[in-house]
Amino acid sequence: MAALSVIWSGSTSDDAPVVVLLHGRGSDENEMSTLAALLPPHFAVASVRGPVVLGPTQFTWFENRGIGRPVPESLRSSIDWFRAWLDEVAGERPVALVGFSGGTAFTGGCVLDDPSRFAGAALLYGTIPFDAGVPTTRGRLTGVNILHAQGVDDQVMPRDLMAHTWEYLTEESGASLETYRATGGHAIAPEVLTALNVWLEKVLVVS
Repeated sequence: MAALSVIWSGSTSDDAPVVVLLHGRGSDENEMSTLAALLPPHFAVASVRGPVVLGPTQFTWFENRGIGRPVPESLRSSIDWFRAWLDEVAGERPVALVGFSGGTAFTGGCVLDDPSRFAGAALLYGTIPFDAGVPTTRGRLTGVNILHAQGVDDQVMPRDLMAHTWEYLTEESGASLETYRATGGHAIAPEVLTALNVWLEKVLVVS
């Protein structure tokens, strides 16, 4: 596994809600840290490097069997690794996960594995990890705050997985859900960024 590397920004208060940014496959913590500057400053924002090494500056969250299809044992190992770190640094503070692309599959894996742990999960331009060792049963995310965005012209993510993810989230998951099909391809559209900020303010209550 890669050495743990985290870029923190935003609030340094010990009771600030935590937002964790999870990058896509082949990227690293620096890419998502640029998003952190666009989020509300009263959150403690952590951009985390995935534990699986692909190259000198390329990392991911799990070995896969194809785009959006994690190897179950690898996903399990990374979830356990991530949760050990998160529970230590976040304690009892509310946590929202924000995943992009491959980071969305990992984010989905984490919230499906333990729905009650998170205040919310933003699944951006990626897919749910089906058949990967985490439950995707009907009602699994009942009451969980989920924001899901897809690009209508996304040429990176498999179309079948995008459709399956949309169907599961809207018809089966039970999540408290906001969905966006945004113009453009595999990049966060301005309207999605605006929606993400509003959503974070809603799901992470700041005293």
